[in-house]
Amino acid sequence: MPLFLRTPAKRRVRPPAAALRVIRLNNGFQLLFNLLWWMPVFYQYQKEAGLSDSQIFGIQSVYYVAFCLLEIPTGFIADRIGQRRCMQLGAAAMTAANLLPVASPSFVGFMAHFLAIAAARSLVSGASSAYLYEYLHAHGAGAHYVQAEGTARALGLWAKIACWPLVGVLMHVRHEAPYVLTALSALGSLACAAALPALPAVLAARRGSHPPLQRVGFLAGARQAAKVLGTSRSLGPLMVQGVAVFTLARICQVNLFQPLLLEKDLPVADHGAVLSAMTVAEAVGSARTGWVRGRLSDTTVVTVLSVVMALTLAATTLSGGLGTILWLCVFAAAAGLAYPVQRNLINGAIPPTPYRATLLSVESIIDRGVCALVALAVGAYLAADRLDALLVHAAAATCLLLLVVGVALKRLSPTPVDHPA
Repeated sequence: MPLFLRTPAKRRVRPPAAALRVIRLNNGFQLLFNLLWWMPVFYQYQKEAGLSDSQIFGIQSVYYVAFCLLEIPTGFIADRIGQRRCMQLGAAAMTAANLLPVASPSFVGFMAHFLAIAAARSLVSGASSAYLYEYLHAHGAGAHYVQAEGTARALGLWAKIACWPLVGVLMHVRHEAPYVLTALSALGSLACAAALPALPAVLAARRGSHPPLQRVGFLAGARQAAKVLGTSRSLGPLMVQGVAVFTLARICQVNLFQPLLLEKDLPVADHGAVLSAMTVAEAVGSARTGWVRGRLSDTTVVTVLSVVMALTLAATTLSGGLGTILWLCVFAAAAGLAYPVQRNLINGAIPPTPYRATLLSVESIIDRGVCALVALAVGAYLAADRLDALLVHAAAATCLLLLVVGVALKRLSPTPVDHPA
């Protein structure tokens, strides 16, 4: 059977009760942990607190650097103390982080706030995905992993759509309300993490050939994780493939979103509505991964959707304002469809090992490192007033990258790199 084909998906079966409970708790955890009420107003909030633009963007730069530096240590911590405990620590840190601007609305307070958020998010980034993947597979419900990831992501996006329009009103009622509500949401995610059950004993048996992590030092653990990465034939190329999805989504939604709309003479007052429309499209895609997992392998699904994302950005160069909005919604829907499938591919390529969270953190560092480099290039293109050239070049570079990854996967993997639902 050709690599790009797969057997039709089987009729969906309800997961076991234990797995269903974990899926629901994970949905609650992801929704509440990532519900940052202050996101639409944090720039204005810091300006009103007396911070200058250089201070605000300087804090953001420190945040991204801190996130990258913390990814490997926190991934190792998750593998050492358990992903569930690491999720609890991350939720507790997120709760405290969002009370800091209320207690100290100053440059130091906001710097501490973002550093604590970097620690919280790095504690959770690999641990939550690793926990869900291992728990479902240990209970014979691994086929539900992709849908579980997609549903959790979709619910979080719908929550943002519902909550973000209220933030402006809430600030008039109580100025610090966005940060207090975010702290309360994080506290709710801590309750969800505390209710998660421990991984079953059968998983420990699967890891039997590996030394207990509590007896392995950080450097030794990092070397062993690197050894796992080196011995997996497909994990490295799949991580590189994931860079396309993550970088395109991040750069579009954070760095290019407003410049692109302003280029099309769309008023700033309409930008929030466009972002909401994109978020709806992404939420629908995240919850409906089955639409694209019919007869295509997961690797092909991610490749095709990455190409769609790249080409839709390039297509905006030939479109007016309305056309650009439509292309951005297609872009967001493709990103929503691709992310859960890509998560499944990476987890499936990691062999049985006690270093799953560490390896997922490595992927996160690669993604954010590439984003940092691309952001510099974006700044250079925009400074030269070459936005259209940037979008076309990004599409070409993405297609070239995916071609190289496809060739590498074909040569390194004698069988399709896929883990059917």
